Amino acid sequence: MEIRDGLGLSPRKVTYLRYFFERGGVVKTSDLATRFGVDPSTITKTLSELSDAGLLTLAPYHGASLSPAGMIYAEFLVKRHRILALALTHYGLSDDEACAEVSRFESLVSRDAINRMCQAMGHPHQGGCGKITHDTGCLGHGAGAGLTVPLPVPKEGEYP
Repeated sequence: MEIRDGLGLSPRKVTYLRYFFERGGVVKTSDLATRFGVDPSTITKTLSELSDAGLLTLAPYHGASLSPAGMIYAEFLVKRHRILALALTHYGLSDDEACAEVSRFESLVSRDAINRMCQAMGHPHQGGCGKITHDTGCLGHGAGAGLTVPLPVPKEGEYP
């Protein structure tokens, strides 16, 4: 499964990884099944696939957590969601409407497109869904490994 460009995961897997990121720590299979209204066996299969891809660390009978690579990737998934939702709010959608709409198509938008959008938007720090982080990709320092880097304080007129 190729995930480097942001396009290799199904919408459901993207949702699960974002959930892990937002919850932090270990998440139990039963909690995921309840939260998403899915049979626990389906959750177990999906978590196994995400673990095989190196994105989760499984602890049988305890749950799962993001691996170091999964943490970096999930941070990008959250950023992608928030950048896209913020863009939609500029066209009249409320924060909640934008969030719901983005969830329908976000897994089809590449890392490169998000980096370019982030640059064009002036590297926003906050969207309707929460804080937006930045990495070397959107800051124009390469393809981006998903590493968060501190942003300089913008000077007046520096960002459009």
